[in-house]
Amino acid sequence: MSISSTLWRRNQDLAQACLDNPFVRGIGDGSLPRHKFAYYVGQDAFFLEAFARAYSIAAAKAPDFKGFRTFHALAGGVLEELQLHQSYAKTWGIDIKSVSPGAATRRYTDFLVATAWGENIGLTATAMSPCMRLYEFLGKELAHDGIPEHDYSEWIRVYSGADFHQIAQELDDLVDTYTTEIDTVHSTYRYAMQCELDFFQAAWTI
Repeated sequence: MSISSTLWRRNQDLAQACLDNPFVRGIGDGSLPRHKFAYYVGQDAFFLEAFARAYSIAAAKAPDFKGFRTFHALAGGVLEELQLHQSYAKTWGIDIKSVSPGAATRRYTDFLVATAWGENIGLTATAMSPCMRLYEFLGKELAHDGIPEHDYSEWIRVYSGADFHQIAQELDDLVDTYTTEIDTVHSTYRYAMQCELDFFQAAWTI
């Protein structure tokens, strides 16, 4: 079993906790109050900017051109994902540029950027992989019985789609290429997964 698969398997408890979180369940059935999703969109836009920076830092530190090219392309994918958030923001009247990060958001983004600057690219990929793999999991689980039409249908379509699966797989491949199974890898992955759960919970409890 690959390192990325092992990490994902060992953190299924947190993945399930994210799926069971009332924020995510509310996205799934369309019952999530709009103000909670609006808060999430703003926070996630701030997060994605940090995510793109972490990709770019890792690209600059890559020891080979293949790694550089992959990290660089993934950063571009994040910028495309930000366009989805900008469309949400325009539709719902959210000023993304004026968003102040909440405590859970800042804790997560500081962790990602610090890891990208201070650690090797394998650990950076490890810190970033849970987000992508988790969102693919959530999208597919919520779309399992079909996607009903409601305010959050597009969110489910994006994260359950084949294009997002490909991006998540590319990041997992970077984990497998540039890491070995050591305690720091496991603790880094799990911390990022906990940050994901805290992120959803923060959006639910505003």
